[in-house]
Amino acid sequence: MKKIAEVTLLFWVMKICATTLGETAGDLLAQTMNVGYGTSSLILIGIFLVVLVAQLAVTRYIPVLYWAVILATSTAGTTMSDYMDRTLGLGYAAGALILVSILAVVLGVWQVSEKSLSVSNVTTRRGELFYWTAILVSNTLGTALGDYLADDSGLGFGGGALLIGSLLALVVLAYYATSISRVLLFWLAFVLTRPFGATFGDLLTKAPDQHGLGFGTQGSSLILFIMLAVLVGYNSLKHNPNQLAKPGANENRPGE
Repeated sequence: MKKIAEVTLLFWVMKICATTLGETAGDLLAQTMNVGYGTSSLILIGIFLVVLVAQLAVTRYIPVLYWAVILATSTAGTTMSDYMDRTLGLGYAAGALILVSILAVVLGVWQVSEKSLSVSNVTTRRGELFYWTAILVSNTLGTALGDYLADDSGLGFGGGALLIGSLLALVVLAYYATSISRVLLFWLAFVLTRPFGATFGDLLTKAPDQHGLGFGTQGSSLILFIMLAVLVGYNSLKHNPNQLAKPGANENRPGE
């Protein structure tokens, strides 16, 4: 089964877009609509489980479904992290440390069970469950890291995004210039793109007097949703170019 997106430049662009949308959409539900972090987390985890079941049921890569699960992990991760760090009062640093430990356990059990953490060779149901669990935890972790950089570190939204962007550039450099494990570099990049999206999302939504661009959670979510929809549409056509063909154009004629 080839059900996982190929890791290319387009993958990372879509991932950053999806995680930024997850940040703004999670804040839209929990803060702007005043649903609260706990209730929002329950709602979004429910949505995540629904799309995950659909993803597990298919036997091929379907871009719309795959990226729906990614978006669900990002949105749920936003509210779960905020619930831990704000409602429960753990704080961003402690929350991030707990999530790092959980991610390490998930990856460790995955390695022992499947003998590989390679995301290009996920071919079993059990491996796919480990894959999505690691993604959910890493996106939740990324939210805590992004909030820590933006609020507690003194860097602010712009400074946090710049720092994470620089770290991502180092990961890219390591990929092309060293022999460091590609699996390790993938998960480093995957975790780092989440706080990059979180800080960039805050930059979009916060008011100018808070050093943001002032689009708000609604405007930012709409912009990012349109961007992601266009990218997913392009990705779908790239993998299924015959979708643009006329109905029946690719069907064999009787007797052929």
